[in-house]
Amino acid sequence: MDMLPVTPERKAQHDDYAQRHGQDTAAALDEVIANYLEWEQQDYRESVEANQKGYEDVKAGRTRPASEFLEELRVKHGFPR
Repeated sequence: MDMLPVTPERKAQHDDYAQRHGQDTAAALDEVIANYLEWEQQDYRESVEANQKGYEDVKAGRTRPASEFLEELRVKHGFPR
């Protein structure tokens, strides 16, 4: 098996994770990678859906001037003019 280069800090974090979860390091690494990839895929799907919705809104004319949006944002968060 090829070894992946990791920093000593990351190796220590991983070893700690494995110990806290009662796993050997290989099982812990597999779990961590699987969890990250699942999260990343969900994030990607949500991003694509949001972009599609935004595109459909623009095509349907559901837009407003940027100046109106920026003023609303300024007021909402108390930004100075």
